[in-house]
Amino acid sequence: MFKRIAAGSMIALSLASILSIAPTTQVDAAKKKIAMKELNVQFVPSSQADTIAAKVKPLEGLLKKQLGVPVHVTISTDYNTIVEAMGSKKVDMGFLPPAGYVQAHEQYGAKVILQSQRLGLKDDNTGANTDKLVNYYKAMVLVRKDAKINSIKDLKGKKIAVQDTTSDAGYMFPAIDLKKKGVNILKNNTQLVTVKGHDQGVLSVLNHDTDAAFVFDDARNIVKKDNPDVFKQTKVLMYTAKIPNDTISLRKGISKKDAKTIQNAMISVSKSKTGKQVMNDVYSWAGVTKSKDSNFDIVRQYHQAVEDMK
Repeated sequence: MFKRIAAGSMIALSLASILSIAPTTQVDAAKKKIAMKELNVQFVPSSQADTIAAKVKPLEGLLKKQLGVPVHVTISTDYNTIVEAMGSKKVDMGFLPPAGYVQAHEQYGAKVILQSQRLGLKDDNTGANTDKLVNYYKAMVLVRKDAKINSIKDLKGKKIAVQDTTSDAGYMFPAIDLKKKGVNILKNNTQLVTVKGHDQGVLSVLNHDTDAAFVFDDARNIVKKDNPDVFKQTKVLMYTAKIPNDTISLRKGISKKDAKTIQNAMISVSKSKTGKQVMNDVYSWAGVTKSKDSNFDIVRQYHQAVEDMK
């Protein structure tokens, strides 16, 4: 009798186990909100990549909760790398600066879904925010206060820290706006020093390694914790024209339905407490707003102007 009861109990337990497993599978399937099996996301560092990696990690869990699929977040060495990765479908969603987005769109059909919003900055050499959300920013030419550089003409023959030639704030906009005012950085014995990250541009000026730097407004905020006197020791020589804010873009081949779901998911994430912190820590974003390709026509104009300078 005991053996029969035991056998019956084992069967009952097995059935119970099967029944208990089945609903879990159904729930997991119900949570899946996009056709994609996973979402691969990549950031481009605006400062040292190793410090950003830890800050963006929470985004994986936040997006997985919204989309119901695994999310993998990585950091690229530069945005040319992420553009190529999107072209080869190794990366599905890229956090790209304007020039990077334009390149990804023209070469591989990437589509912008969102544009970042930041609190505006006061043009008073303090790096302080206004209370207004804007979808643009500016670049600036930064110099030391004790340097004998009081006008843009004084940049002739000097050493300038720049980013890659396709960087909006780190090269294109400052270079073209200076040229419009009569200073061609490719002439007059000016020496360009390429650095990786806008924080490194600021530090190169602060440490006397270069005379000036092309950086986004106000990149000094990302180094002031370790260099509290950075605002006292440096000044803005020139601000550029407005640059469209950074993008969140998707690679070609993602369905309209999935794109819409991802767009809404990112909007929800950006409004959450943790999501807001991630966006602020990594890029000083205060939010996101829907965007369209034509917003970046000015970037195309500046890119062509840079090509014409060569």
